[in-house]
Amino acid sequence: MSRRNHLHDGMHWRAVSMFQAGARHSAVARELNVHPSVTHRLWNHYHRNQNARRRGSGIRRISTTADDRYLLQCARRRRTLTAQQLTLQLSSAAGRPISRQTVSRRLHEGGLFEQRPVFCVPLSPALVRVRFHWASEHCSCTPEQWGHVLFTGESRFNI
Repeated sequence: MSRRNHLHDGMHWRAVSMFQAGARHSAVARELNVHPSVTHRLWNHYHRNQNARRRGSGIRRISTTADDRYLLQCARRRRTLTAQQLTLQLSSAAGRPISRQTVSRRLHEGGLFEQRPVFCVPLSPALVRVRFHWASEHCSCTPEQWGHVLFTGESRFNI
């Protein structure tokens, strides 16, 4: 039977209680079916932090869940703000620096994405008049009459 290199949930406190009862590292390791180095690391960690559980690995989140809710609320209220402007607003509200990349990440996690303006060719006043005149002439057409019309994707552009 192979030995594991980590303890499953709930086993940490069981190992600590065995150590406090006076058990040796090798006996605890044999009982829990782990390598003795696992029990040594656990005992050293417990003495340092008075806690048998290790927290997750990786970089700590700089923004709290309250900061994230505030950020999403501000972004939804004022849709025209950029990530840089939201960064300044959140940093002043939180009282600590928060990067633009963090703000952008939190907006993406909240389902908000960057929206770029769509560029289209503006219609000239003459073309607007022609289209309005055509629409007013044909507004009373029946669906049967519209069935004989062929619509194409052709457009006229004034560049």
